[in-house]
Amino acid sequence: MKLAPRLAVLLAAVVVAGCAPQTSDNSSSDKDEKTGTVRVWLFQEVGNKPKEKVVDSVVAAFEKAHENTEVDVEYIPIDTRAQRVKAAFNDPKSAPDVMEYGNTDTAGYVHDGGLLDVTQDFADWSESKDTDPTARQSVTVDGKLYGAPFYVGVRALYYRTDVFKELGLTVPRTMAELATTARKIRAAEPDLYGLVVGGAYTYGAMPFVWANGGELATGKNGSYAAAIDSAAAQKGIKAYTSLFSDDNCPAAKCAGMGGNDTITAFAAGKAGMAIGGDFSHTAVEAGKVKGDYAVVPLPGVTAGSIAPAFAGGNNIGVLKSTSHRTLAVQLMEALSAKKTQASLFDAMGFLPTFTDVRDTAAAKEPFVKPFVQTLAAGTEFVPASPAWSQIDSSLVVPTMLQEVVSGKKSVAAASKEAAKKMDDAFGSAG
Repeated sequence: MKLAPRLAVLLAAVVVAGCAPQTSDNSSSDKDEKTGTVRVWLFQEVGNKPKEKVVDSVVAAFEKAHENTEVDVEYIPIDTRAQRVKAAFNDPKSAPDVMEYGNTDTAGYVHDGGLLDVTQDFADWSESKDTDPTARQSVTVDGKLYGAPFYVGVRALYYRTDVFKELGLTVPRTMAELATTARKIRAAEPDLYGLVVGGAYTYGAMPFVWANGGELATGKNGSYAAAIDSAAAQKGIKAYTSLFSDDNCPAAKCAGMGGNDTITAFAAGKAGMAIGGDFSHTAVEAGKVKGDYAVVPLPGVTAGSIAPAFAGGNNIGVLKSTSHRTLAVQLMEALSAKKTQASLFDAMGFLPTFTDVRDTAAAKEPFVKPFVQTLAAGTEFVPASPAWSQIDSSLVVPTMLQEVVSGKKSVAAASKEAAKKMDDAFGSAG
């Protein structure tokens, strides 16, 4: 299965975006030590133990195959990755050799000179020929590859089947019905959030913007202008922020929530619905709602439509500053290999980036279906600009949402300020 054509076009923009003059060259180490300690940073997930088990197996096999070599794995919080990575780029001695990173960060990290060009290594890797072409684009900048795709991720609507049955509710077919259903749940079960939402949950909010015809930004070839303050985008922002209310998800409790927080609440049985990813499946299965939930695509504005989801996912890359180039590249390949991705699907629900492995996974597990449907309906991506890392790490979108939710600013004022911040970032990125 391939990703939606629209995503392919958007991600392909990374290729032509080019590299602006880099802020730091982070010169490659002239060393290629074949023994010693190889340091790895991976993301801390909600319910991280299954991921750790898979990684531990990969590490054990790698250490066995490489005498006098140890692998030191550290799991870092996703929400604070920007600060950690920036510090690593500025101080190579404290940096890992191998790193997991979000596909939205590719252009920015390459611009900052932090990632190693592994174009030839990837071409020589026998498994790479089966990589989904669009996933391959997620590690590509200016025709060069800076890592290996790790998994693909999209979000859909998780809902409590027991609650829906008890209250006689039907699965919402539109965003308007979604809001109405959420409030019905809250009214009947005051201890539950209807639809748990988060003011720091950028990719939970964006489907509301996209479904209403809005965009984060418009442009191409690395040159972008903010569009988050357009009339269509404002309509979507209003639809999302209206859910932060006492009759659904009180602002006092929900304004500071991120995506992991909303899934944690749903898994703990504190919400009737939540917007979560295929990668959230394991955490939900490990929670109190196991056996009492289902997943459907997030509905769009019109009945029968699917709201465009952010086509997320993560990659594994080697830092340019590594003094263990050969070992680091081999470990990157081991962590992102077919066997590892198949195990991570079984353990975490991560959708594989290899077409053959993904097809096998989809045939094996029915929970994959709504996410595959969401991918097929058409997905969206962030601007293919190195500025996005700055925009994301500066919390431009969450700040906008929280200003509206708190009542400090109107949707128009908050989105206008967010657009200004975005344009400043696009301008500074060159």
